[in-house]
Amino acid sequence: MWRRSRWGRWGNLDEIGGLIVFLASDASSFITGAAIAIDGGWTVQ
Repeated sequence: MWRRSRWGRWGNLDEIGGLIVFLASDASSFITGAAIAIDGGWTVQ
């Protein structure tokens, strides 16, 4: 499955964690009900 991703690898903790930290912060206070894909471009295919 990871070979079919756009980057050809799994995401690392820093890449995924960055979004989690952002969503838990006040900077994301205006985001409601959104689905944010962290899939390395999988949904583009």
